[in-house]
Amino acid sequence: MRKNQNIKNLGIGVGLRPVHYPEIFAKQSNIDWFEIISENFLIDGPPVRNLEKILEAYPVVMHGVTLAIGSPDPIDFNYLKKIKELARKTKSPWISDHLCWGRVPGSHYHDLLPLPYTKEVIDYVVERVKIVQDYLEVPFALENVSSYAAFQEDEMPEWEFYTAVVEKADIFMMLDVNNIYVSSKNHGFEPHEYYKNLPLDRVLQIHLAGHSNYDKFIIDTHNNYVCDEVWQIYKEVYPKTGGVSTLLEWDDHFLSFDDTCKEAFKAKQFQQEIENVSPRS
Repeated sequence: MRKNQNIKNLGIGVGLRPVHYPEIFAKQSNIDWFEIISENFLIDGPPVRNLEKILEAYPVVMHGVTLAIGSPDPIDFNYLKKIKELARKTKSPWISDHLCWGRVPGSHYHDLLPLPYTKEVIDYVVERVKIVQDYLEVPFALENVSSYAAFQEDEMPEWEFYTAVVEKADIFMMLDVNNIYVSSKNHGFEPHEYYKNLPLDRVLQIHLAGHSNYDKFIIDTHNNYVCDEVWQIYKEVYPKTGGVSTLLEWDDHFLSFDDTCKEAFKAKQFQQEIENVSPRS
């Protein structure tokens, strides 16, 4: 049985961004769902009131950016309490954040920094993830981050590290296929080598995005169309998940909301191609 079998496939979604509010509120869209950055809605005010309008018409899923699960500072239960309260409001079917660090006692770097791929770090992260999962009481997933440097202490490739964390903590994967591609180019490995070694039955959501290519390195900027190579990874990964919710992230150099949705809906074309070549029972 697939680990993600009981997780609903919401269809095709986009990241909810304030720049698109006028278009979203003007007419009903055929987009299936929205993903919110959780931290943007933890304080009452206009952002929450806008979210309440969205919730009247669309499913919403929460995605965090500040948990920094691998950091050396204590888990922030005040933050988790706010996340849990927001989850009750949104009825988010799951919550995700990133497999990274970004805090030290007294400081927060506000960046998604990669962790050393060691057994010691796996054990440390797993212990903290179990606490977070138990506290939130909804399915929890960690996302693979894009990376631009490696640690001399690394004992294994990223996919082995990622797999060990989610399996030992018994949580899900929020798989960003653009991040796989970005990291593969920055570190010189084949993307297929990454995802063929993942337990794809633990994936509950896929992220798609564009990036900036500077020849010698690639940066995950979310400000461009999804490139052909990333679509190919999606086409190969998606059926192996059993079919999961797919989301387009776009965070700078914004398109109109309609054009953003058009880019997201390209995923349906690839899903249909997959269906057309699948053997019939």
